[in-house]
Amino acid sequence: MPDTKRTATGVLGGLAGLVGLSAAAGVLIAATVTPAVALTSTAAERAITMFDNLPSVLEIDKLMLPSNFYATDPGTGQPVLLTQFLEQDRTPVNFDQINPVMYDALLSSEDPRYYQHGGIDLIGTTRALLSNAQGGGETQGGSSISQQYVKNVLIQKCEQNAQAEYETNDAGEEVQTVSRDEALRNCWVDATTAEGTEGYTRKLQEMRYAIALEQKYSKNDILLGYLNIANFGGITYGIEAAARHYFSTNAASLTVAQAATLAGMVQNPNNYRIDRPDGSIFGSDGTAFNKQPDGVIDEGAKLGALDKLVESGDITEEQKLAAADGYTSTKVRQLYVLSRMLEDGKITREQYVEAAAWPITPAISNPKTGCQNAGGAAYFCQYVKDVILNDTAFGETQEERQALLQRGGLNVYTTLDPRVQAAAEAAMAQNAPTTIQMTQGGTLPQPGVFGSTTASIEATTGRILAIAQNTQFSEDAAYANTPGYSSLVYAGDMQYGNSSGFNAGSTFKLFTLIDWLEKGHSVNETLNGNLRIFKRIKNSCNSDLGGEPGDYVGNVLINNFAKARGYVGTPMRFTRESLNTGYFAMAEKLDLCDIKEVATRMGVTIAKTGEPVKMDSLTSIIGTNAVSPLAMAEAYATVANNGVYCQPQAIDRVTDSDGNEMPKPERTCTQVIAPNVAATAAYALQGVMNGGTGARGNPYDGTQLIGKTGTHEELQTWLVESSTRVATATWAGNVQGGGDVFKTYNNRSALSDIRYFITEAVQAAANAAYPAGPFATPDNNLIKVQLVNLPNVVGKSIDEATAILADAGFAVEVGAAVDSDQPQGVVGAQNPGAGQVAGGSTVTISPSNGQGITVPDVSGRTLDDAKKALRSAGFGNVGDGSCTTDDRAGSKSKATATNPAAGSVVNRNTSITVDYVAADCGGGDGGGDGKGRGNGGNG
Repeated sequence: MPDTKRTATGVLGGLAGLVGLSAAAGVLIAATVTPAVALTSTAAERAITMFDNLPSVLEIDKLMLPSNFYATDPGTGQPVLLTQFLEQDRTPVNFDQINPVMYDALLSSEDPRYYQHGGIDLIGTTRALLSNAQGGGETQGGSSISQQYVKNVLIQKCEQNAQAEYETNDAGEEVQTVSRDEALRNCWVDATTAEGTEGYTRKLQEMRYAIALEQKYSKNDILLGYLNIANFGGITYGIEAAARHYFSTNAASLTVAQAATLAGMVQNPNNYRIDRPDGSIFGSDGTAFNKQPDGVIDEGAKLGALDKLVESGDITEEQKLAAADGYTSTKVRQLYVLSRMLEDGKITREQYVEAAAWPITPAISNPKTGCQNAGGAAYFCQYVKDVILNDTAFGETQEERQALLQRGGLNVYTTLDPRVQAAAEAAMAQNAPTTIQMTQGGTLPQPGVFGSTTASIEATTGRILAIAQNTQFSEDAAYANTPGYSSLVYAGDMQYGNSSGFNAGSTFKLFTLIDWLEKGHSVNETLNGNLRIFKRIKNSCNSDLGGEPGDYVGNVLINNFAKARGYVGTPMRFTRESLNTGYFAMAEKLDLCDIKEVATRMGVTIAKTGEPVKMDSLTSIIGTNAVSPLAMAEAYATVANNGVYCQPQAIDRVTDSDGNEMPKPERTCTQVIAPNVAATAAYALQGVMNGGTGARGNPYDGTQLIGKTGTHEELQTWLVESSTRVATATWAGNVQGGGDVFKTYNNRSALSDIRYFITEAVQAAANAAYPAGPFATPDNNLIKVQLVNLPNVVGKSIDEATAILADAGFAVEVGAAVDSDQPQGVVGAQNPGAGQVAGGSTVTISPSNGQGITVPDVSGRTLDDAKKALRSAGFGNVGDGSCTTDDRAGSKSKATATNPAAGSVVNRNTSITVDYVAADCGGGDGGGDGKGRGNGGNG
């Protein structure tokens, strides 16, 4: 309340200040219109010197403007507003975009001689000074529009630099003493309520600036600048935002009554605002600092204008009551503005009566601010916001980037595709519950908190097309621990999304497959994928283990999904059926350090830290690292893009408020995998989507797809799939705790299955929007059937032989016992025999019956000696075979061969005959019959 009982000293002091200010104001005004040589008094000279020493050039900064996030309508190619970020809701307009009645309302009430003075209304200023010095009533400003514009420019300069203040307490802790919102309020208070010498100095400076301003800018420019910068209560700044916020219209369409209401606000905007009937000062977050005291204005007396209209018959008593009902202080102020407009001849009496009788009727339209107002695209919005707040393209410090987002007027054109985004939102809403009571599973004692996300990315560019999530977006601390609410972007990582990621499961096998191919192995090479202890898998990355390069991991037994026993097979089959032990068998021929390097090249890191993944155990191969869904989507997109990795990007372009292009975050595309390796990997991964573990997520719309499923225990499930154009990754599992997604059901479907339904729907939309072609032809050298060495296991025990063959990648069958010279029970024969054979062949091993004897080689011996040698070897039935006449044989027949042949292993009871040569076979020169009898000559 004004001090109505001022002392004589106070009055004299006020008058002294008044005289000083009046004289200075007079000199200042005279100095602008009169040559300085005409002012001869010492006081005038000192005044001129004082004003000369005051800064005269006021740099007008760019207005603090909202930043806008846009998507592009694929049908029209035009940007569509997603949301805004702002401290001040402001939309600058041009002079002709404001209804002239608004200019009339403002000038009649605030500066009726605006177009006559040179920046200072000396009459108004003097009247205000006299009134304020006398006290006893409302404080009068007396400032011209030019001065008020100066004041608002200075306030904005202060606001742009306003920061929270901290001090260190006795315990050495940094404690906030002034919040940023309080600092912003202080900017207003300091510029509008300063008293005494400080107040007069501020007033003089405003006057000095105002005069200089009028010498540089036109009257219309200053008037427009004022209406674009002025505060209209809370975070509403500028006439366009005020018209939209309070009346859901624009500045060009304001009525007389609405214009008078808004013109009346500028004197005390937070007291006259009509979105809060009691009026209050609010910070940028909407928090009230303090309520304005009632009774500053005698509302009853000030509404006398309505009584006069009733008395004159212009309005009824009911109209008066309706007009005065609610927003009383604002109505009083509006009536004052209307009366000034009528007096100045700016409106007719009919317009005055109509406007005065109009009950102030707000049609509040709040600005669309923050990601919570981006609808289902809130998490995509949050990802973009995090890019701006964390990328140095938008400022060197966090404070600079935050200020640019909130006040810099950025126009951010995002990569979001409404066609894919809409499908993602619908699929998520249909299949993934926001909250659900999960069946407890595993070893974690905490109850499971369910979450799900899906993200799509353009393979050829890295443009993120969609992100959807099962939770409601909220940054309100009150919802921080409320199930179903989150501000975390599950698809992102800690830097972009504040998420720690999720265990990748078997989707991580991709990197072992790539390393396998890079080492020259074929996807049709046969390996022992049976469940077994894998003893030695090389890991030359000592940083993960703390050991020396060349360390090995293993010597553990790790089960397959559903505890399958495994089998001997190829990487093609291991991939299609996601066999853990098959991939362990592949890793036995690789180095975990190289697999880690492949993941790094393909953009997959630990989501929480951004560091390379850890390959410190056998289980690392099957995805124990917590990674982001977006990173996994881009890894599979790299395969689809012929080995070219494109860094994910969410922003197509950025402009400033004037439409000038600004730098955006740098994102590159790099060849990280050889095209032949990528093509062959795609060849193997297509099997997953065609009859393999991912087939349920295939929309079967004719588009070729690669993909991979993944589970981590009973906690996390994944499906990543990609065409040659778009990759989609879906995760569903535990955000925290140990819920069993395989035993928890939603709408009759296990939570472990919703990954298929969501990904199928999203990928179908992506395939429709981005038609894709076939994948490249695989490298023949990387798909050929490999010949491998089959070891000789004859003489080994059946168990030993089976193990040797299985370790070498062969399937083993045990046949019937055979005649063999090996001891009974050991392997007496194998088929095929040792040597180069097709990998993965089935080898039949036959145990020895112990009855086999190897026929010795007796050729060259005399016939008698040969027979003796055979009998000595164990054969009991030995006879003569065929005889061939040869004059050179001499007197003794010579053995030439046996039947069965030498080296054959036959039963000891087998008849053995000996073929021989002799000078006379007993039958001319023909061959013998095996018994010394000739076969007859030829004549």
